[in-house]
Amino acid sequence: MSATFTVSDFDFALPPDLIAQHPAAERTASRLLDGRQMPPVDRIFRELPSLLNPGDLLVFNNTKVIKARLYGAKASGGAVEALVERVLPGTQEVWAHMRASKSPKPGAVVRFADAFDAEVLGRCGPDNGLFHLRLSGDPFELLERHGHVPLPPYIEHGDSADDVRRYQTVFAREPGAVAAPTAALHFDEALLAQLAERGVGTAHVTLHVGAGTFQPVRVEALADHKMHSEWFQVSPETVEAIQRCRAAGGRITAVGTTTLRALESAALGGALAAGERETDIFITPGFDFRVVDRLITNFHLPKSTLMMLVSAFAGHAAIMSLYQHAIAQRYRFFSYGDAMLLDRVTA
Repeated sequence: MSATFTVSDFDFALPPDLIAQHPAAERTASRLLDGRQMPPVDRIFRELPSLLNPGDLLVFNNTKVIKARLYGAKASGGAVEALVERVLPGTQEVWAHMRASKSPKPGAVVRFADAFDAEVLGRCGPDNGLFHLRLSGDPFELLERHGHVPLPPYIEHGDSADDVRRYQTVFAREPGAVAAPTAALHFDEALLAQLAERGVGTAHVTLHVGAGTFQPVRVEALADHKMHSEWFQVSPETVEAIQRCRAAGGRITAVGTTTLRALESAALGGALAAGERETDIFITPGFDFRVVDRLITNFHLPKSTLMMLVSAFAGHAAIMSLYQHAIAQRYRFFSYGDAMLLDRVTA
């Protein structure tokens, strides 16, 4: 039985200057805190191939970040900022967060980027916190042409051409995320080739990361927190790759918490099963991991659900110690920051 944790147990003091505002000059030049043992080892990310064994399997999230942030105006002239959370498949409709001095009512029309209109159909989503909009064209095309990269709230500059390139993985394929699977931002084509040469396999899942990934936990008792929902898909090919790796004695490494969430959601029935659906899985200490042996992840926000996830995976005391080491050694934090390598704690 795991200890009873509260949100305060996942807090830490982070000097603001350690929040990375820009990515490392090269993807693989970021630092890698090897936390598989104590004391941890300070490494560079490009060392990763030497830390994995031939026959191991890396699983990536191949979601693609869409330019989900829009700026516009109501008919009255009042400014509106929107963040598209989800594009509804096969329609011109989206769910979006909207900020305005006065919330637009159903039937209102908002003009975005002085280029296209969106009709407000009503409220939707968790606690009716989102707006249901119908755009005047294909959402993906309009967002690509007129939207902005949805940089996280702690990044203090507007999006640039560099962000268009670097806030996206080199293998992004399936559009739908409003936040990057950041642990995968450290990989480039050369590193992927080195991993293949070493005999490390790769597979992919898709989980469209939502803005809820940045939402703080506002209750003290973990059981009272309602987790945001995200769509994911695990293919039969990925299930087969994991089964082959397991049968040969290899280890499954999830690249990022989103990959881990997809894999463990797909195994909640007891065995890993292919398919697609929504997940609101909330992984806290005591969770029974069925798929993932090892995790590559960035450093997360204090009191966040992702701090709870990595604590469940590697052990609460170990994670808090690793974070203190990272702060003392001036690692760079959050989406554009450095990474860590963790093994799953065994009872």
